[in-house]
Amino acid sequence: MNKKRKITLHQVREFLFKRGLIAIEKNKKSFLKDSFKGFYYTLLSSFVIIGLFSLMPFVFEFKKNNFDISKEITNKSKTNFEKVLDGGVLKNPKLDEGLDLKNLFDDVFRFDDLPSDTVRLNAATIEQLFKDTNYNLKDVRKNKLVKPVVLSLLPEEMKMIESSEKRKNLFIQIILPLILEENNRIKLERKKLFSILNKNRNSNLEKKWLNKKFKQYGVLNKDLSTLKIRMDEIPTSLAIAQAAKETGWGTSRFALEGNALFGQWTWSGEGIKPAGADNDSTHKVMKFKILKSSVRAYQRNLNTHPSYKKFRLIRAELRDKEEKIDSLVLVEYLDKYAATGKEYVKILKKIIKQNNLEDFDDVKLLPSSLQLKSLI
Repeated sequence: MNKKRKITLHQVREFLFKRGLIAIEKNKKSFLKDSFKGFYYTLLSSFVIIGLFSLMPFVFEFKKNNFDISKEITNKSKTNFEKVLDGGVLKNPKLDEGLDLKNLFDDVFRFDDLPSDTVRLNAATIEQLFKDTNYNLKDVRKNKLVKPVVLSLLPEEMKMIESSEKRKNLFIQIILPLILEENNRIKLERKKLFSILNKNRNSNLEKKWLNKKFKQYGVLNKDLSTLKIRMDEIPTSLAIAQAAKETGWGTSRFALEGNALFGQWTWSGEGIKPAGADNDSTHKVMKFKILKSSVRAYQRNLNTHPSYKKFRLIRAELRDKEEKIDSLVLVEYLDKYAATGKEYVKILKKIIKQNNLEDFDDVKLLPSSLQLKSLI
């Protein structure tokens, strides 16, 4: 006969608990401990969530300022020359707060400090000079080489040349070497920049050079990636088209009297008052001693002004993809250059296409020094 086994109450409760039929109460001490632990984690989580929400406005502001490149910066003037001579800032100081604009163009203004012994040649003399040096645009388009014939002033007879084709050709012949020379200067600076970046240690002279370039290109935080994006060429065809549009192919008063090829404005310093400007208007068209100054100032303007940020970013993307720095692509981002906006862009594209200016994008300037031979 089997001996009956006694089942205790504790075993019954254990059996029912394992099948989920009852819940066994914990002792009071354990309950209080778990309750405190739960309260602690809840309180901690609340502080974390509140902290995250308080940081959200700063996160969105940072994103907007640093990553939102789709937002266009409005600027109705053609240039950042406003109050440059006085070392002032732009009309909207929020865009360039603390930026010393004089540093941006110190090398441009240095041209004005040079002794002026420049002689203005007449159109016939210039044409003969080009003929004697075998410098003509037909050969340039074919051979992709340009003679380093650099002139400092336009001939006064530009507006008297009746043939539009002859006037256009002469204008291009005069400004083409100047544009190429400035692009070559930027190429050499880019080579030096990348050489410095590839070194483990830099000399004091290299550091001094870098600091100078940070100032010239308006890179306040000394960010090297920004400097690389800004220190780059402007397509030759685009520069020619803008000079043609702004000067009427070299016939404007601003070009002939002030060597202003790109219609850059100033609110202080020496300049030429536009004839059609309102009486209460204070802006002038910037004057330069020589054409070269105007070209360098134009390139620095496109490479530094906030209005052309998208222009520079698209150019950098083309570089990264090892694609052509296409003027017909980049011109789309110069609608802030003139008050006419998109209409201005259409005119530039028309000038580039009708005059086959892209033929000059891959031409090289024959070297006038040993240093420049590396660029050929």
